[in-house]
Amino acid sequence: MAVNSPIPVAAELKPVAGIEIGYAEAGIKKPNRKDVLVMKLADGATVSGVFTLNRFCAAPVQISKDNLAAVKAGGKPIRALLVNTGNANAGTGAAGLANAQATCAALAQELGCAPQQILPFSTGVILEPLPVEKIKAGLPAAVRNLKADNWFNAAEAIMTTDTQPKAGSRTVTIAGHTVTLTGISKGAGMIKPNMATMLGYLAFDAKVAQPVLDVLVKEAADKSFNCITIDGDTSTNDSFMLVATGAGTLEVNSVDSPEYRELAAAVTELSVFLAQAIVRDGEGATKFITITVEEGASTEECRKIAYSIGHSPLVKTAFFASDPNLGRILAAIGYAGVDDLDVAKINLWLDDVWVAKDGGRNPDYKEEDGQRVMKQSEITVRVKLARGSAQATVYTCDLSHDYVSINADYRS
Repeated sequence: MAVNSPIPVAAELKPVAGIEIGYAEAGIKKPNRKDVLVMKLADGATVSGVFTLNRFCAAPVQISKDNLAAVKAGGKPIRALLVNTGNANAGTGAAGLANAQATCAALAQELGCAPQQILPFSTGVILEPLPVEKIKAGLPAAVRNLKADNWFNAAEAIMTTDTQPKAGSRTVTIAGHTVTLTGISKGAGMIKPNMATMLGYLAFDAKVAQPVLDVLVKEAADKSFNCITIDGDTSTNDSFMLVATGAGTLEVNSVDSPEYRELAAAVTELSVFLAQAIVRDGEGATKFITITVEEGASTEECRKIAYSIGHSPLVKTAFFASDPNLGRILAAIGYAGVDDLDVAKINLWLDDVWVAKDGGRNPDYKEEDGQRVMKQSEITVRVKLARGSAQATVYTCDLSHDYVSINADYRS
C-alpha cells in the first residue's frame, strides 16, 4: 500500500479538451489486465518530452525522440501516443526498433495518419522481444473506446509493479482563462533522477508554442521527476511528456510572459504531485522521506548531498527499522563528493529535532526524540551547509524486506 497516497477517484479526474484516451487488454504479460493505451490528440496540439539518460535507452524512447525532432524540423505534428506495459522493448537491438515502428504503423493506420506522428512508449521487462502481434490486435479496441474521461483507466493501463494508479487534476485561472490540467504517472522501482523507470503524461488545454513547451517540460521535470529516488537505478524507458492540446482559450507564446509563469507553476505543482506519488508507492516502501539541503554554494552541490543521503541503503534501512542510527546520514553527507565541504559547520535536523550541531552531536539531542520521528510515516531530513544561499529538495522512501521480494519475483 502506498504511503499516505489515496487511490485517485475516477470522477475527480477532469477531461482535458483536445485529448481522447482509449485502452485495451492485449494479454502482453498477463490476461485480463489493461496493458495498451492510446492517447489521441486534436489538431493543433503541441507535444514535448524529456527522456532517460541511460545509454541503453529503449527502442520506443529512440523513436519518440526521433519523431519529436522531426516535428521541430518542420514535419507533421504528433497525433497520438501509444503505451504498452508488460514489456520494455529495451535491450532488443534492431529488432526492437523494427517492432516499435510496427506498432506505430498499426496505430497510424487505425487513426489515418503517418507512423511518424505516433510516439511509442513501453514499460516492463527488459531484454525480451516485444509481442507486436498482441499489441496490434489490441489497437482496434483501444481506438473504439477513445473518450475524454478515460484518465483513471489510463493510469491503470500503464502500471507494472505499482500497487495503485497515480493520477491528478487541477483547474486554474490564468489571465481570465480557465485551464484544465490532468496527468498520470507510473513507477515503483528502478527510480533515480534523470529520470526513473517511470512514465508521466500531463495534458492541459492551453495553446502553447513548441519552443515554449520545450522549455516548460524541462523546467517542470527538473523540479519534480528529477527530484525523486527510490533505489538509485536509472531505467531504460523513462519518459515525461507534456501535451498542450490548444483546445482552450489561453495562448502562451513567450517564456517571459506572466501567463507562462502562472502556467509553469500549475504544471510544476501537478508534476511534483505525480512524482511524489511514485515515491509513495516505492516497492515495499513504508515511509515517505523529504530531504532538503540548504545554505549550499550551489544547487548542484545541494542536490549531490541530498541524493547521497537518499541513495544510501544504510540510511534507507535505518528509516525502515525506525532506528535513529543518524551517523549514517552524516557519513552520506561526507562521501557525497563535495571536496571542500567544512563538516564543522554542518547542522542536521529530523523534522523539528536538532540532531547534529556544528559537525557533531547536538548536546541537547535525545535518542528517544530521534526515534519518535523515525517511527513516523512521513519524515523530513534537513541539512544546513553554511556555505551560501542555494538549496535543493529530493524525495525518497525507505528500503524494506518487501523491496527484495518484489524484485526477486518480478519476472515470475
